[in-house]
Amino acid sequence: MKGDALYIAHIMEVAEVIESYVSGVSLDDFLENRMLCDAVLRNLQILSESTQKLSQEIKDKYDNIPWRDIAGFRNILVHDYLEGVDMTVVWNVITQDLPSLYREFLIIKRAILEEEI
Repeated sequence: MKGDALYIAHIMEVAEVIESYVSGVSLDDFLENRMLCDAVLRNLQILSESTQKLSQEIKDKYDNIPWRDIAGFRNILVHDYLEGVDMTVVWNVITQDLPSLYREFLIIKRAILEEEI
């Protein structure tokens, strides 16, 4: 579980970075800023790759988190770059899904810390 704690902390850090990038940014501004889009895509890739490193025990215990969807999203980010990623979908992920995922990861982090005490 110690490895899980490290990955959860990393996932949360990356989510916070993404939030800091898009805070106060509108969808239109996001779509027009290629550097911002690239930065968000890269951090989403890092976040989703980190979730794949979590133990099966964590994934089984917190089965309310859509682990397969996260892995699938990572595959789209990594492999569909030639066809283009729908940045409106990315915007919806970071503004609608990521905040609730962050809260779930916070729950996991707290549970891991309680087990270590």
